[in-house]
Amino acid sequence: MACMKLGSKSNAFQRQGQAWFCTTGLPSDIVVEVEEMSFHLHKFPLLSRSGVMERLIAEVSEGDKKCVICLPKIPGGAKTFELVAKFCYGVKLELTASNVVYLRYASEQLEMTEEYGEGNLGTQTETFLNQVVLRNWKDSLKALQTCDDISCAEEHHVTKRCIESLTTKACTDPNLFGWPMMEHGPMQSPGGSVMWNGISTGAIPKHSSSDWWYEDVSTLSLPLYKRLISTMESHGIRLEILAGSVALYAKKYLPGLNRHQGANESTSRSMPVTLGAPPEEQKVLLEEIDELLPVQKGLVPTKFLFGLLRTAMILKANPSCLANLEKRIGMQLDQATLEDLLMPNFSHSMETLYDFDCVQRILEHFLAMDQITGGSSPCSVDDRQLIGSPSLTPITTVAKLIDGYLVEVAPDVNLKLPKFQALAAAVPEYARPLDDGLYRAIDIYLKSHPWLAESDREQLCRLIDCQKLSLEACTHAAQNERLPLRIIVQVLFFEQLQLRTSIAGCFLVSDNLDGSRQLRSGLAGSTECGWTTAVRENQVLKVGMDNMRMRVSELEKECSSMRHEIEKLSGTKGSSTWGNVSKKLGFKMKSQMCSAQEGSVSNQNNVSAKLDKAKDRHAKHKKNSSSDG
Repeated sequence: MACMKLGSKSNAFQRQGQAWFCTTGLPSDIVVEVEEMSFHLHKFPLLSRSGVMERLIAEVSEGDKKCVICLPKIPGGAKTFELVAKFCYGVKLELTASNVVYLRYASEQLEMTEEYGEGNLGTQTETFLNQVVLRNWKDSLKALQTCDDISCAEEHHVTKRCIESLTTKACTDPNLFGWPMMEHGPMQSPGGSVMWNGISTGAIPKHSSSDWWYEDVSTLSLPLYKRLISTMESHGIRLEILAGSVALYAKKYLPGLNRHQGANESTSRSMPVTLGAPPEEQKVLLEEIDELLPVQKGLVPTKFLFGLLRTAMILKANPSCLANLEKRIGMQLDQATLEDLLMPNFSHSMETLYDFDCVQRILEHFLAMDQITGGSSPCSVDDRQLIGSPSLTPITTVAKLIDGYLVEVAPDVNLKLPKFQALAAAVPEYARPLDDGLYRAIDIYLKSHPWLAESDREQLCRLIDCQKLSLEACTHAAQNERLPLRIIVQVLFFEQLQLRTSIAGCFLVSDNLDGSRQLRSGLAGSTECGWTTAVRENQVLKVGMDNMRMRVSELEKECSSMRHEIEKLSGTKGSSTWGNVSKKLGFKMKSQMCSAQEGSVSNQNNVSAKLDKAKDRHAKHKKNSSSDG
């Protein structure tokens, strides 16, 4: 830390308890009281340097042998006046960044100007402040910290000058001017070294990033820090850099945020740990942090915002702060993880394990923002283009995230059906390329809530689009006793439809491949590499077709055996049942998918057999449920 030496005399002051004495050999003729300390001094050195002391001494009656003067409002208290007294006596002292602001305002209050002596304390402190302190990052920061204790610091704009100095230096690369980086890494150079007095020999500063000043400014009080960030923003420092500084400041003084950080998170430098302030002070700090953060999307990490929201819930921050944090998260919900959404319920009611309502509001904010930014409508989206469309990536990601959240919260027996159904239905249909995740969540919810009425089960299952279930999901759903019979019938129908479409597509690809191979064989100059590629494609397709034919053959055998058994039991029950079901559900079969009459009859019998089995299982399950009740 830079310093400036004043005075030349040796120290002539001695302290005895709560009193200071000047040992010059002459008896003291004045006592100056500052706070609880008494200074036994002489009149002449004081009145020759201070206009205020001159007037106060003159006011004392001439008859008193020793006068007593009280100075209750000296900046810095007794410690500062001790330095003032030493300056008046010409005793050696040092001006530093830690005391220059106190002495500057003490000299102003005591009127220690050039009128009362050349090179007076006011001039000396102002010169040191301008030419030394404000030119150095570390000293400017230290001087700014002392402004907190001085109520009159704004009168001469010392606080503003310190903030302007810090802002200018933060906007500039410190490597260009060799500013000391203090704790932010040692000096490094192949042949350089650092001497005992801090002077480097041939060393160059270690390369620093744009966040080199974060930890330094985090030592400021909240009011000064707010002014510094506001000034930096007005000077054009990028908002993402300011957001990083605010995040570090919050983590330092809000212990709850550190608990929510992942243990395996790597940081560029060690995170400072401080003891937490009282809850009420933390609440005020969190609300101020929320106002300091930039509102633009993506500038603040989503995980950090979730940490702020959890801490705000614990500290019971005001509703506007909570709503603002939820809105911030909603703007970038596509960047969240499932772990982020699983926020414990801190409300007094504790109805559910997780805060379901909060996630519902966050999702509503995201959907509203998606509509404002031109989100796609379901009528303009083709299912085959859904996954590959860049504009739909965020909404698709959020749909997958919400489905995963529903899976996690579904086992909660206290979760009411309307809430679960409302969150599941809030995601637009076009946002889900597949409904497997939604089906899994509903299945777990039905398993954890076996007391639901049949009408409630059917209403909940209507959220599932059977055409968007994978083959694995269809197979599971067809054997799921928890699903209503109507849903099982739809699943069986679309499973057969999907199988026919797959078979027709394989034959179409095979024909196209044969035609393209014949075309390539007719072209002159075909290379060996092209022929090898064609052979490899043919082999892969052949294996796939063989597997498909084997599967179709197995299904036909199974359907044939089931058809014989059904005919023995009830005559032509299979065909009549399928006819009634198809009329009831209003299913329409596309003509191009019906390649052969025999295959169609076989598949219909297969569905009929599965439907009968589903009915038997459903009736058995219903009977068991009623007997348990």
